Amino acid sequence: MDQGTATKGVAVVGAGYAGCAAAVTLAARGVPVTLLESGPVPGGRARRVKTRDLELDNGQHILSGAYSELQRLMRQVGVPQDAVLRCPLELRYAEGFAFRALWLPAPLGVLLGLLLARGLPAGERLGAARFMLAMRRCGFRLAADLSVSDLLRRHGQDGRIGHYLWRPLCVSALNTPPEGASAQLFLNVLRDTLAAGDEASDLLLPRTDLSRLFPEPACDYVRANGGEVRCGETVRDLEALRAQCARIILAVGPHQLKGLAPGLAPGYGYQPIYTCYLQYPKQVKLKFPMLGFAHGLVQWAFDRGALTGEKGCIACVISAEGDHQQMGQDELAQACHRELTEALGALPDPEWSQVIAERRATIACAPGLSRPSQTTPIPGVFLAGDYTDPDYPPTLEAAARSGIRAALLAMGG
Repeated sequence: MDQGTATKGVAVVGAGYAGCAAAVTLAARGVPVTLLESGPVPGGRARRVKTRDLELDNGQHILSGAYSELQRLMRQVGVPQDAVLRCPLELRYAEGFAFRALWLPAPLGVLLGLLLARGLPAGERLGAARFMLAMRRCGFRLAADLSVSDLLRRHGQDGRIGHYLWRPLCVSALNTPPEGASAQLFLNVLRDTLAAGDEASDLLLPRTDLSRLFPEPACDYVRANGGEVRCGETVRDLEALRAQCARIILAVGPHQLKGLAPGLAPGYGYQPIYTCYLQYPKQVKLKFPMLGFAHGLVQWAFDRGALTGEKGCIACVISAEGDHQQMGQDELAQACHRELTEALGALPDPEWSQVIAERRATIACAPGLSRPSQTTPIPGVFLAGDYTDPDYPPTLEAAARSGIRAALLAMGG
């Protein structure tokens, strides 16, 4: 890094969603910024990877209408509206369960959607609506944190409604099994999605790869505003970087801080996300772009043909820890194919398969989870990353918010 430039600006280490959010925020305010990324493409744990001469995502992510800051940044850097498929929250399962939030003023749309859900006894549908009203009355705040499983049991939500709705929402949002997941973080998600504004619960399904969805346009924006982006550059010596730059944002995972700046973040457990891509003949497609599965390894299947134009390609997602971690790639791909076949009917054998395992996809969201301050004892050094957000589980929105906050701290405001 050029010392003359560096001393006037801010270095951002890591071009994931948090680092890109920080760099865009700085560049928009005229602060010289240098964005350093060790990988070949920006995106961090939500990026494009090349394998088998194919370009795939390292995981299948979805966005929510509640992701207000990430959506604002996407608009700011010029991401087109059709980069995501926006639709009301709708969960369809291959086994017949279906829930859809109606486009009515909150909370009526969700409550009526629960009462009309298919595949549940009437008593459980009514109980789910009562649960949401009870959580609304207490402001979605608990006197003491507990596990999501305990919360559901206390409120009679551990039957079919828990199996098809609450538990899958927990795993999707917190990437942690309900038995060990923070109920307070889960309620924060419900507060800002199911119980919030009219479009907050909408699903936003990416129609492009995750690097093109925001990080690459963000990098282009930084360059266009006088900043610099360097991919393929690993920072191994924080003190050497501090000698060149007075202000630094470390937008890397907490496990990566151990070698770079020990002691800045607590030690965490981690949870994986596995994505199994199955390429079928082009005529194969799902009935809905995102389909749920509730009786095996696969939790959600995404029709890449409907989303990104990759006809016949189905992405099977398995979030959080489980038996799949002990399987080889071929064994896991066969299991996913078998589960799709059992649920959807006869399918031809896949032409190819690819398993991508992000073993440290997120920190484990346990009850009472500790978050580090984004300011550090090291002068001029700040943290960014989804794990630093005090209110949200580790999502793309949490990453974006943390990056914005870190940028403002680095500017002294």
